[in-house]
Amino acid sequence: MTSKSAAAAARATVYGCPRQGSNRELKRAVEGYWKGRVTAAALRETAAGLRRTNWCRLAEDGIHEVPTGDFSYYDHVLDTSVMVGAVPARHREAVETDGLDGYFAMARGTQDVAPLEMTKWFDTNYHYLVPELGPDTVFAADSTKQVAEFGEALALGLSPRPVLVGPVTYLLLAKPAPGVATDFEPLTLLDRLLPVYAEVLADLRAAGARWVQLDEPALVQDRTPAELNAAARAYRDLGALTDRPKLLVASYFDRLGEALAVLAKAPVDGLALDFTGPAAANLRDLAAVGGLPGRRLVAGVVDGRNVWINNHQQSLTTLGTLLGLAGRVDVAASCSLLHVPLDATAEPDIDPQVARWLAFARQKTAEIATLARGLAQGTDAIAAELAANRADLASRAGSTITHEPAVRARAAAVTESDGHREAPYQQRAAVQRDRLRLPLLPTTTIGSFPQTAQLRTARADLRAGRIDTATYDKRIETEIQEVLAFQEKAGVDVLVHGEPERNDMVQYFAERLVGYLATRHGWVQSYGTRYVRPPILAGDVSRPEPMTVRWTAYAQSLTARPVKGMLTGPVTMLAWSFVRDDQPLGETARQVALALRDEVNDLEAAGSSVIQVDEPALRETLPLRVADRAGYLAWATESFRLATSGVRSETQIHTHMCYAEFGDIIRAIDDLDADVISLEAARSHMQVADELASAGYPREVGPGVYDIHSPRVPSAAEAAVLLRKGLEAIPAERLWVNPDCGLKTRGWPEVRASLENLVSAATEVRAALPGNAH
Repeated sequence: MTSKSAAAAARATVYGCPRQGSNRELKRAVEGYWKGRVTAAALRETAAGLRRTNWCRLAEDGIHEVPTGDFSYYDHVLDTSVMVGAVPARHREAVETDGLDGYFAMARGTQDVAPLEMTKWFDTNYHYLVPELGPDTVFAADSTKQVAEFGEALALGLSPRPVLVGPVTYLLLAKPAPGVATDFEPLTLLDRLLPVYAEVLADLRAAGARWVQLDEPALVQDRTPAELNAAARAYRDLGALTDRPKLLVASYFDRLGEALAVLAKAPVDGLALDFTGPAAANLRDLAAVGGLPGRRLVAGVVDGRNVWINNHQQSLTTLGTLLGLAGRVDVAASCSLLHVPLDATAEPDIDPQVARWLAFARQKTAEIATLARGLAQGTDAIAAELAANRADLASRAGSTITHEPAVRARAAAVTESDGHREAPYQQRAAVQRDRLRLPLLPTTTIGSFPQTAQLRTARADLRAGRIDTATYDKRIETEIQEVLAFQEKAGVDVLVHGEPERNDMVQYFAERLVGYLATRHGWVQSYGTRYVRPPILAGDVSRPEPMTVRWTAYAQSLTARPVKGMLTGPVTMLAWSFVRDDQPLGETARQVALALRDEVNDLEAAGSSVIQVDEPALRETLPLRVADRAGYLAWATESFRLATSGVRSETQIHTHMCYAEFGDIIRAIDDLDADVISLEAARSHMQVADELASAGYPREVGPGVYDIHSPRVPSAAEAAVLLRKGLEAIPAERLWVNPDCGLKTRGWPEVRASLENLVSAATEVRAALPGNAH
């Protein structure tokens, strides 16, 4: 096909879209089902309605080919485990008894059965359920969901394309099942898995599917020759099938590198590639392998992970170059639009000047459609859109919102010594022990306590003017009193005030920092039914006044036990926001760090002896390619130290991380120079404690013994088992006892029982230790 005909054939598509609905209808339906207020039939009806709405809106916005199979009640990787029959033995009875209840049991666990482990989806804040596999795993195809959703879209008169997690990525994301040797490699099951994928593809073909997309984002990471050979074998075998739809293999989040040559040679019908950010290198690499002559290329030229408008002229230049490299070029976002909010027009509170710069999912689909039309019909066909786009880009580049001279001058004046404590850790630890006088195995929580309906109602009433500030503040004071009283009665050693005044650990601070914008309806799925509203980092950042000191000082006035000051760290403030893309991330991180430094210093001045600066996103933001990591970790760890190094040695700095793979950033964790770190460990069976010990990590550690992402209440005996396992790696004088994460999403009955059991476990294990009299 010539370049001219490739342009004329250009179509618009996406890989997936937000699932929740404009008013988070899916969240309400799923949680209603869990509580018995919504029937299974009603839940399925709600889900079907949301799918119809999504597809019809995509078509209305100019998308020619809509994705199916991307919709999920909880997680698309868990859906893949169901599709291939990889149900853990402990969940099989539940799944066989009731497929829907069994599905949710795998995701959330039950009182008697633990859920699947959960971790971050590559370098995003989306969490997936980790497949558990072993040498005895038997796969079996179940294409019911995929075929049914394809049929729903087809019945609407649309052109659907099923989207599946590819077999190589699925296996590379998996872990050895409990009881299986830790050195077992799930990728060795590839030959067993491929016939299952072949069966699913045949079922979709029989249902009328012309194309099926197989997502292989794991191939954008550094891969061994054996892993690349496995990918080559997988797509050689799937490509050789006679009873199959056309295959579109997709990658995103970074450049493919060595894997591009593998996929370009594979007998598949097309590739979908990311051409944004670091993945722009795919353009050069695609030319180097000779392109895709006679085959389809889906070009991800619109950023699917951020909320800024696209640069149309730049994208058209890229698309024009790609016309000479493929038989057909289609236009898409760089990845699923799952990672951005639904519609920017639903945000009336945002400054109209800034609103011109924003594109959420619906605006991005319109951008994709515009680019496809321009590619197919020429730039004259989209002249008005191009002119408006140029004006909006110029408005942002020249705005005073994006450049504040005083902030930039302060950041430029930072010195090396600003990022280091006044004394090394061993000296600090000694004076902190003398000041705090804590027992061995001190107990604490991560920060937040349940956000009750009454608290949420109070915030809504304050916003709506139904109550005044004094009434609201009294409600917060009462909540803090109750949270502290419970902790003291339960025997917790280092207390928290429970964060009742905070809507979200990032949004709360964003609403109080200059340079950030908050949304009203900008919900994005984090995991399951947990949705967050990432703020938008639009300009230079500063702190006009203290943000947390009042409530922390109030809490400390009520108790003689230490109350932790609680802040969100600079890396997480970036990772869980939509960051500006007009300057290096390290520069933005330094601005945020300086604002937080002021808050940390004010907390210390107000009497806080323990201050926790959470960085759960440190690992998730790690670049997917090893070559890109040193630069990231340098500015990331510097920004944390800059935020925390202004305090005296006797002030204990904590940090917290959760639900990520920590083994490859142990040195960076050490470079943070925090006095205490708490990490997720319950679902991963204390793996992180072993990793820290193997790396010689010298500081205090709190590996979680209570999985807060499941509603089940761990017994004291269960927590004690995990605690003893932690003691095998970390000496008692450096080991803390805490949950995996904050308790915001849990209910009070399970929190009370779980924390009481946690303290009981610590008391029991402590009593058996030498030096327990301390």
